[in-house]
Amino acid sequence: MHPHHQDKATLLERLIFNNRPAVIALCLLVSIFLFWQATQIRPSTSFEKMIPLQHPFIEQMMEHRNDLANLGNTVRISVEAVNGDIFDKDYMETLRQVHDEVFYIPGVDRAGLKSLWSPSVRWSEVTEEGFSGGEVIPNTYNGSQDSLDTLRDNVLKSGQVGRLVANNFKSSIVDVPLLESYPDPQDPGRQVKLDYQQFSHQLEEKIRDKFQAQNPNVKVHIIGFAKKVGDLIDGLVMVALFFGIALAITWVLLYWFTWCIRSTIAVLITTLVAVVWQLGLMHAVGFGLDPYSMLVPFLIFAIGISHGVQKINGIALQSSDADNALTAARRTFRQLFLPGMIAILADAVGFITLLIIDIGVIRELAIGASIGVAVIVFTNLILLPVAISYVGISNKAVARSKQDATREHPFWRLLSNFASARVAPVSVALALVAFAGGLWYSQNLKIGDLDQGAPELRPDSRYNQDNNFIISNYSTSSDVLVIMVKTPAEHCSVHSTMAPIDELMWTMQNTPGVQSAISLVTVSKQVIKGMNEGSLKWETLSRNPDILNNSIARADGLYNGDCSLAPVLVFLNDHKAETLERVTAVAKAFADSHNKEGLQFLLAAGNAGIEAATNEVIKSAELTILIMVYICVAVMCLITFRSFAATLCIVLPLVLTSVLGNALMAYLGIGVKVATLPVVALGVGIGVDYGIYIYSRLESFLRAGLSLQEAYYQTLRSTGKAVLFTGLCLAIGVCTWIFSAIKFQADMGLMLTFMLLWNMFGALWLLPALARFLIKPEKMVGKEGGSIFAH
Repeated sequence: MHPHHQDKATLLERLIFNNRPAVIALCLLVSIFLFWQATQIRPSTSFEKMIPLQHPFIEQMMEHRNDLANLGNTVRISVEAVNGDIFDKDYMETLRQVHDEVFYIPGVDRAGLKSLWSPSVRWSEVTEEGFSGGEVIPNTYNGSQDSLDTLRDNVLKSGQVGRLVANNFKSSIVDVPLLESYPDPQDPGRQVKLDYQQFSHQLEEKIRDKFQAQNPNVKVHIIGFAKKVGDLIDGLVMVALFFGIALAITWVLLYWFTWCIRSTIAVLITTLVAVVWQLGLMHAVGFGLDPYSMLVPFLIFAIGISHGVQKINGIALQSSDADNALTAARRTFRQLFLPGMIAILADAVGFITLLIIDIGVIRELAIGASIGVAVIVFTNLILLPVAISYVGISNKAVARSKQDATREHPFWRLLSNFASARVAPVSVALALVAFAGGLWYSQNLKIGDLDQGAPELRPDSRYNQDNNFIISNYSTSSDVLVIMVKTPAEHCSVHSTMAPIDELMWTMQNTPGVQSAISLVTVSKQVIKGMNEGSLKWETLSRNPDILNNSIARADGLYNGDCSLAPVLVFLNDHKAETLERVTAVAKAFADSHNKEGLQFLLAAGNAGIEAATNEVIKSAELTILIMVYICVAVMCLITFRSFAATLCIVLPLVLTSVLGNALMAYLGIGVKVATLPVVALGVGIGVDYGIYIYSRLESFLRAGLSLQEAYYQTLRSTGKAVLFTGLCLAIGVCTWIFSAIKFQADMGLMLTFMLLWNMFGALWLLPALARFLIKPEKMVGKEGGSIFAH
């Protein structure tokens, strides 16, 4: 069983085990420092980290973001009258108080705040004397029936129906633009960054709760990027609870696996140390926790436990014929350091490939996970064996492992049939059928979001209900694609610019998926019609430059200060991938055929523009990442086992899992997006562990001259239990996520659980069947070398 007792101790082993007190002291000091760092880590999300900054759409948007003042980060608060309509004294009073209350929330761009109570919201009409107009809510307003009737007339003339006022007059909107950073109220010289979570809580307390309690006839609905991110961060706090649950389940499983309370505690503590180190290092490097990198501590915990279990398993097997715990720990260290190291490198490779995606949150996830995996080398491959060499393993556990080493295991005997000449061809045939079926079904896999509303939150969440309310009551949806029209200074109002804009709007409005479009042309036509006694024949663009200049005077916000940029706002029904693809394709085609000297149509700002860019980045990166992960993993296996056959045995089951994972996503209606893209790389990188552990044992038994089926039985007997346990541990680490309030975390949890369990099953079922066809046992007998693990 143990042909390696007489092995000479390696330099590394002597260095570690001859200086055990120093190793423990060093780890303790590092842990104290990093624990102090980890306690300071905070949730953080910024708008710019969630978008691909190198994409041309985003570059154009960033370049002109100052000219698109009202298209940046805004929150919309819709105040609904439950009974009756908005032309009601109490309702108008509540709306005024909401407007005033929002005005004083820190981070609000007060100059841009808009509601019916803003002086900038005006009406105009044409009379015999020419134009007359004024504020929608006049100074004479006093809440009487007469002034409410006047208000109704003014609203109808203001052109705000469908924008600030609902189409059914039962609600109206307060438009709240935000500042990314603003002067500190205590110390005006200092700039403070907008804290989305705090801002979201203030909206809940000061606006929603306060006014719904004060006026029972009012319901408040709030949407916008800042509100959504605030809700996300609140969802993160729940995730800490999941960590506790995963810890408890793992504890029970570990004890059931080892029957030794000492080693259970040792594994849990060293793994928690790894998590603390990872969080501490993340903070030291200057990262916070965002909704994506929250996954990392779970993964590190699960990977750490799985490596810890391999160690304990080895030490228990060694303890049966070692004099003391120290000898057993040293021998296990010698036997498992290399396969452990290779498996951990394979995990790291999966993470590092994610760096090629140009999206901040995914890069942070990749860096955080790589740090975490590096930490496991210290805590679980070095600190754990040293700790066990002191505390030892209980006699009960050693006796059990002694008994296991000699007795017959019916379950493993049954599983060893997977390597038999009868079963293997059936397995391979089944795998081929599953592979073909998976490939065929995964054609239905879509890129991007497949639901309306905020895809990050569940469809029945408060935010998405608010979003549905606003989509169904207003003509301007929350999905806006902004096409920027760039001209020389003072040229945005000339006919040669306005006519193509008009044509663009007509093209866009006739594209399926578009709700409506507005630009300065919309305003200009209305004004020209008004100048001509409201005759519909005149609702067109004049060729007279003075008339055109005059006509856009009221189009505030639809062109910039020196009239060199005019945005066209295209409102979409939803942000599903196909809608975005269709609409951006039409806009691009229009831009390509109309761009000329002095007039440029630039895509794209607005949340739909950002999402379209993200989808494009993901679509191009998806295949690259898969191929890179597989190349890296295959190279690792080649270096380790120095055999193509071995590499195929390990990698092919992983390929099957990837294909079935894609088919599952298509079936569940989960799109490939920022959240699900990392899962592909993680599933393969982590899933390869099982294959490496199984194959390295199988190979040593084949060298000893056993037939394939007998060698596989011996392999299962020595590491099968550990592999099964590892699979369960990894799956439990991430499956608690399925219950997260954050939808993309639930998607990630579901996909990872599936991939990790299926990878384990693939390693136990498909690997031996492939070995039957690819590996010739008689050629391996007695040959030294061939593998790093040959003893």
